[in-house]
Amino acid sequence: MESNVPRSSAAELLPLAKLLADDSRYKIEAYQFVGTGLEYAQEALGMGSGNPAAGPATHAPKRKRRDASGKRVPDDEARPVRHVTGQELCWALKELAQRQYGRMAKLVLASWGIRSTGDFGEIVYNLIEIKKMSKSEHDRRQDFDNVYDFEQALVQEYAIRKEEESCRP
Repeated sequence: MESNVPRSSAAELLPLAKLLADDSRYKIEAYQFVGTGLEYAQEALGMGSGNPAAGPATHAPKRKRRDASGKRVPDDEARPVRHVTGQELCWALKELAQRQYGRMAKLVLASWGIRSTGDFGEIVYNLIEIKKMSKSEHDRRQDFDNVYDFEQALVQEYAIRKEEESCRP
């Protein structure tokens, strides 16, 4: 059986494994969630600009990807870098957490070591350090601080949307 899921080489995993060993504040799921959140912000929510001079930004480095058949797409055909501000990323992560975990979002994030938007910034800057994300010259770690309160945003303001309601005859 063949899988279309790209495999990570040991060389790609080594920096993340070292990061997890050096900084035990966050679980690997926290890093995966932030990476997914950046893609969600760019692709699903249309956040970010293609112009790094447009202001503070956080972006994933241009990377190889696979087409529908699983064949690697060359770098020059890879999706363009789209810059997302620290605050935009925090709001996208809030929405993604609510969509994926509903009323349990705050608890799930806490189980990974994420208790505030400042933790998102710590994770992003750890990923920048190991070159899994990059930043513009305008970015600052403080852009992530106090964007919203987790209790207020993830618990008190949580609302069940129509598509989340249970099916009734």
